[in-house]
Amino acid sequence: MSENKIAAVSRTEFGKGAARRARREGLVPAVLYGHGTDPIHVSLPGHEVLLALRVANALLTVSIDGGKDQLALPKQVQRNPIKGTIEHLDLVIVKRGEKVTVEVPLVVVGEEKLDGLVVMDQQTIALEAEATHIPASIEISVAGLAVGDAISAGQLDLPKGATFPGEPEDLILSIAPTPAAESPAEAGEAGEAAAEEAAEEA
Repeated sequence: MSENKIAAVSRTEFGKGAARRARREGLVPAVLYGHGTDPIHVSLPGHEVLLALRVANALLTVSIDGGKDQLALPKQVQRNPIKGTIEHLDLVIVKRGEKVTVEVPLVVVGEEKLDGLVVMDQQTIALEAEATHIPASIEISVAGLAVGDAISAGQLDLPKGATFPGEPEDLILSIAPTPAAESPAEAGEAGEAAAEEAAEEA
């Protein structure tokens, strides 16, 4: 995972008015906390943060007022529901070598070679991984699977150093039959039956 270097400035004004002014200037109000430190209120460059957070669990290297770098992971992201811009960001401070638990997106591949329908039991999976080696996603190949097959957490191909803290039997996905399309004749018969039923009721 690549680190995204972000230059932050200390924030001394608080409240909705101050937050609106910061956003007008292209800044994102944010808070850093963790490792027993007091919360640190900062403003981050909005465009750079938006680009960095296109990847899940983006690792940020935050330099506050040109001082010592702090590694941080996004904990809570508030977005504008219409514009999609970031309005506020909570960051948790992490250390190199430290293991963290994060939600990693699951990506299904090989569907074009599958005769069935993929039913996802969950879209993400909780993993324990080093803060500096968090996978962007976990790919699940369903190529060659048949209807009735399933994949559990213990069957996932996890990157080195990442572990699943739950039960290996936890269901991730299963393959269900593809709904059969109605033939024109069946559709016609159904339509005629409905019309007769309506006429009888009338």
